[in-house]
Amino acid sequence: MTTNEEGRTLDSGALKALAHPLRVRIYDLLSERGPQTASTLAALIGETSGATSYHLRALASHDLIREVAGRGTARERWWERPKGRINLPGPDEQMSPSNRAAAQIVTSEFFRLRHRTLMDYLNRSSADVPEGWEDAGLVMTTMLDLTPDQMGAVKEELTAVIDAAIERYRGQETLPGTRRVTLRAEIFDLPTANSRQTMPEE
Repeated sequence: MTTNEEGRTLDSGALKALAHPLRVRIYDLLSERGPQTASTLAALIGETSGATSYHLRALASHDLIREVAGRGTARERWWERPKGRINLPGPDEQMSPSNRAAAQIVTSEFFRLRHRTLMDYLNRSSADVPEGWEDAGLVMTTMLDLTPDQMGAVKEELTAVIDAAIERYRGQETLPGTRRVTLRAEIFDLPTANSRQTMPEE
């Protein structure tokens, strides 16, 4: 494991430990819902508590999660995801084949869950929206024409805004009126060439 001010980058051992769809789901639920037991996770996922307990131990063995100190019993242990940013290395040709396969599993499952969360938000009925939260969210997409340096500058600006929000609202999980929200920021170059250069003239 390597850790710096930008968060933890998963080493090969942690990456392989996470490289299972059910473990990514468990990890995501601990981020979304806070501490859970094997039993509560089993109910959320639709698995047996024996299966979730096995996967929790595998995640804990690489410090991806930890037991909540002073809570639970020997038979009913509570687990949490440590706070802090996790950097998921994308599949890289310089990786070993096994590490590359693990990275593909983790990133694919993570973004599949992320997309499902977004679609659940977009498709929920007005009756399911808590009072006061009707217009609180924002989903926005735009297109820009940028150089690599310009995109890097925008990335730094977005990161600064998110880091400031994290610091400003840290530790509010028990305040009345708060709900867990997801904050997303994406900026990347598209795989196709600039459309204005490739479209035929009219």
